[in-house]
Amino acid sequence: MATQEKPAGNRRIESIEAADAPPQSKLARVIRRCQDYFRRCQYPEGYWWGKLESNSTMEAEYLLLSYFLDRKDEERWRKMSNHILSQQREDGSWGQYYDAPGDVSTSVECYFALKLAGYSADAEPLRRARDFILSRGGVPEVRVFTKIWLALFGQWDWKGTPNMPPELILLPPWAPFNIYEFSSWARGTIVPMLIILTHRPVCPVPEPAHIDELYPKPRNEVDYSLPKPDSTLSLAGFFYHLDRLVGIYRKLPIHPFRGQAERKIQEWVINHQEADGSWGGIQPPWVYSLLALQHLGLPEDHPALEKGYNGFDGFAIEDDETCTLQACVSPVWDTCLVQQALLESAMPGDDPMIRKSTRWLLSRQIDAPGDWQVRARDAKPGGWSFEFHNSAYPDVDDVSEVIIALAQAKLTPAEEPQRQAAIRRGVDWLVAMQSKNGGWAAFDKDNNRKYLTKLPFSDFGEVLDPPSVDVTAHVVEMFGKLGYSRDYPPLERAYRYILREQEDNGSWFGRWGVNYIYGVGAVLPALEAIGEDMSQPYVRRAVQWLIDHQNENGGWGESCGSYVDPRLHGVGPSTASQTAWALLALLAAGEVDNPVTRGGIHYLLHTQNEDGSWDEPYFTGAGFPGYLQGGPPKELPRPGDRGYQGLDLPAGFMINYHMYRNCWPLLALGRYRRLLLRE
Repeated sequence: MATQEKPAGNRRIESIEAADAPPQSKLARVIRRCQDYFRRCQYPEGYWWGKLESNSTMEAEYLLLSYFLDRKDEERWRKMSNHILSQQREDGSWGQYYDAPGDVSTSVECYFALKLAGYSADAEPLRRARDFILSRGGVPEVRVFTKIWLALFGQWDWKGTPNMPPELILLPPWAPFNIYEFSSWARGTIVPMLIILTHRPVCPVPEPAHIDELYPKPRNEVDYSLPKPDSTLSLAGFFYHLDRLVGIYRKLPIHPFRGQAERKIQEWVINHQEADGSWGGIQPPWVYSLLALQHLGLPEDHPALEKGYNGFDGFAIEDDETCTLQACVSPVWDTCLVQQALLESAMPGDDPMIRKSTRWLLSRQIDAPGDWQVRARDAKPGGWSFEFHNSAYPDVDDVSEVIIALAQAKLTPAEEPQRQAAIRRGVDWLVAMQSKNGGWAAFDKDNNRKYLTKLPFSDFGEVLDPPSVDVTAHVVEMFGKLGYSRDYPPLERAYRYILREQEDNGSWFGRWGVNYIYGVGAVLPALEAIGEDMSQPYVRRAVQWLIDHQNENGGWGESCGSYVDPRLHGVGPSTASQTAWALLALLAAGEVDNPVTRGGIHYLLHTQNEDGSWDEPYFTGAGFPGYLQGGPPKELPRPGDRGYQGLDLPAGFMINYHMYRNCWPLLALGRYRRLLLRE
């Protein structure tokens, strides 16, 4: 992507305050406050766990699911409805991230859920929502998954949804379109969806809950056909016609392999359920698995259905008036990052708090097989997952960051062999998961079959999990901190991959964090950890990019909109986490005494709350940028093109990790103080 001009009003600090190093006493006081904050909020078992905030489809779809399953809880419905209403924007919409433009799909789901909960179309919040939805084209303009939800309740015609035959489950791993070609999260969603899209169940709803008023014209005049590609000779055109053929096959009276396929789907879904009742530890495969299992005829008291539905309690945050549902929980990720921050800020490695979190992390190492073995057949288990329970899908990012945290901790002599053995198993797993291009993806290796993104079904989030720079950089940093030599083959391949992925302007793309600030904040510390010469021109370009994007208040920020608008790369209101990422990069590059670095330090010092925390309403985590293929395309789609997104990010999924605002600043401040004392 082309280098962007520095936006007006985003200049580097030139003030006297920014030119002076902060007093050591103030720096120590801010660090101690944050350490005390983490001491207070550590769970008795040893972990830390912050809220994972996303968007209101979580609550809306829970209401729809519980209605479909006939498990409505009036009190929880009241609280979730209250929460949905609390998130409504002034224009009547609901959005994908803080301060985002309204999203029509999210707004339709919230509107329908509120009507199902008993709200009248004449209620003021619904009137405003209806005006917004109709101004964006109404129900016909929503994404495929929203249409599927509406079809489940008779509010959209099933013929306006894609076809996916259950027989897909029978394809071997070497065949095109087999389920293991999809990313782990898409796979867990697609398998139960094969049942739903084929059987097309409908749960009737009362007349007052119908949403005909959200159609710009009478429903009998709506064109329910899937969008036709511009060229029938393209890959998208081929899949469009293939979808129609599958639809004809679905209507045939005889399906020789249908029974076998559906039995295998039921077995696959049940075998992939986690101990906490979830599937993959995330919301999409969870809700669709419950829908599919019920439709396949499992009795209401079947353990999979009971455990699955009750498992949502562990993801809910509830008070007297509201209830919100997290799309996922992140205790392992939160704990390893907090532990690193505490250790980097001079907390002794044998502090009781650190020992407790270290023991907890060791207890979460996974020794069970998983889907990742389809592409890494000779690999032995040894990873960590994001959540409390997700044995099927450990992820590379967690493993690398957990190992960094474990490597700095100290246990008793009797426990040390366990810690060292856990690190060895984790490293072996990571080496086995490296992709052919030298990078690492999140959950699988070599998961990059881009033809899958052309399927009509694939208009949501991401269906692939290709390697990314940020994940790869974390693995490289881990190798460096463990003392691996630069000539270690996996490390050398990863280093070359990172160099190839640098943007022309010096930055790196951030797949799992927003966005280019996150990418640079991951790469430069990794390079420093492996002993790279940080005076090289390519490193200095990255440093200059950060300097050019510092805000006037000393901090850094970047909007989620940067995923779709190049003018927003590195641009946005300052946040604690993004400022910390920029500082970690600058410190790795040797810029300890740079006034720009001091400006960022001052920003963190002056914005800390009395309790040792920071405020951060902005979303700085990314689940799905919405590119469909996992990484940014060579050219962003234009309006009217398939895959085009505006700042509303309709195919995206953005996250506010509530622990980020505190662990990353502590890590940056601790590293800054350590480097100052070394000089």
